[in-house]
Amino acid sequence: MLQLPIKNSKERYTVNPSKIICLGLNYHDHIKESVSQNATGGSKEIPTEPVLFNKTPNVLIGNDDRIKFPKIAEKYKFYNPRVDYEAELAIIIGKECKDVSSEEIDDYILGYTCMNDVSQRNIQIGDKSGWFRGKSFDTFGPIGPCLVLKGDLPNPQNLNIQCRLNKKLVQNSNTSEMIFKIPEIISFVSQNFTLYKDDIIITGTPAGVGPMKPGDIVEVEIEDIGILRNTIS
Repeated sequence: MLQLPIKNSKERYTVNPSKIICLGLNYHDHIKESVSQNATGGSKEIPTEPVLFNKTPNVLIGNDDRIKFPKIAEKYKFYNPRVDYEAELAIIIGKECKDVSSEEIDDYILGYTCMNDVSQRNIQIGDKSGWFRGKSFDTFGPIGPCLVLKGDLPNPQNLNIQCRLNKKLVQNSNTSEMIFKIPEIISFVSQNFTLYKDDIIITGTPAGVGPMKPGDIVEVEIEDIGILRNTIS
């Protein structure tokens, strides 16, 4: 069972979500690059409500674990195969949550951590059923390096968020740049699905997404949380 150290504590947190709910297209600059690179198959329109999709719990791995490319992708013989990194802030839910207002959400948050929303981009764009398969291959959800309880992170809506690939800075933004803010996100998700203790919501990625290859080292760093580091194999 995957566990994360709890920052400022000797205790550890067991990562055990019933579901992982994800936001797409939640940074203005990422919407622009998604259109120019055909990175998501989306449009340049700003969403009027959060764009939701899911990842399955089999994606979860920890800090220093290996991201493995899915063998099934090889059979398609893509001209330009892409498995991309996406640095994101993750919210861990603390108790059952349904139809809560934006003003109430603080009572339902356990804490925050980093997550890498790894994506097999060719399958994500090509599947007629949508983004599900390309986002949910084994190891496609590194999380960590620790859990920061909400009381130890007073302003999660103003955190520098970065991604480095082989030590090169490839994503550099701030959670203040989200289109939909954390209270609105949790409220909206809870109106659609009952959230249970330990469920995870990831809040979208800024511009700079790009492909990885075997042997690469990818790091997701969020201010006041830490560095999530994984090797590609």
